[in-house]
Amino acid sequence: MNLVVQGPAVTPRHLENLAKITGATAAVRIGPDAFRLPEAHEREGVAAYCEGAQLDFGFVAPQARLADFRLVVFDMDSTVITIECVDELAELAGAGSEVAAVTAAAMRGEIAYRESLRRRVSLLAGLPENALERVYAERLRITNGTEALMSRLRSLGIHTLLVSGGFTYFTDRLKARLGFDETASNVLEIAGGRLTGRLVGTILDAEGKAAALRAARDAHGLDRAQVLAIGDGANDLVMMAEAGTSIAYRAKPLVREKATYCLNHVGLDGVLALFP
Repeated sequence: MNLVVQGPAVTPRHLENLAKITGATAAVRIGPDAFRLPEAHEREGVAAYCEGAQLDFGFVAPQARLADFRLVVFDMDSTVITIECVDELAELAGAGSEVAAVTAAAMRGEIAYRESLRRRVSLLAGLPENALERVYAERLRITNGTEALMSRLRSLGIHTLLVSGGFTYFTDRLKARLGFDETASNVLEIAGGRLTGRLVGTILDAEGKAAALRAARDAHGLDRAQVLAIGDGANDLVMMAEAGTSIAYRAKPLVREKATYCLNHVGLDGVLALFP
């Protein structure tokens, strides 16, 4: 196996120590903060060492390539973008702390996502519609490395899907901005220029995300091994389980435990180090 190690804290000493632990034969630089250690053996101690050194790592088959995937599915909030849009809207509505607490509990899996979203959206009732534009223009930031990853996926002709328990206002704009092929998310009800505190139609929750992945997978005649899913919260777990490979991006502990790989210290372009 290849051991891929990456992170801004990586040093030659780290690479030497990991080579000793795994029996790797060399350390090859594959990016500014990324190295590949060929012929590495999966041994106890690697995870603990990398956690202590603040490094991301992954054991990857030497023949694995990004082009092996034909569908990549992304969560939006705290994955493709650095914020939780509903929390930012809630702050403008004067309900920031209350909504943030519900969001955190939902991401940890303590509250069913469907119920948590209803609670949070209800607290947005009366918020002017232009608050959506304020959040998009003033607060939304694209996660580091997203553009580089999307550019590479497009160059390989890989289908991309952005799924979110958040809102179409944001997914629609990110689709155009970043070049996603498809999106799936929730629709906020708006009347008289203000949010009503309700959603329109069926709520897209954890199972809804998984269903969107399956629909895209089946539409393109793919099998699980050809699908990569990336997320951060408990409501991404069902979706991630439908993919042959999953990546927990700066994720909650429960998600990190279930994912194939974890990226905690690099941007989303860390995927390109794992899969050239």
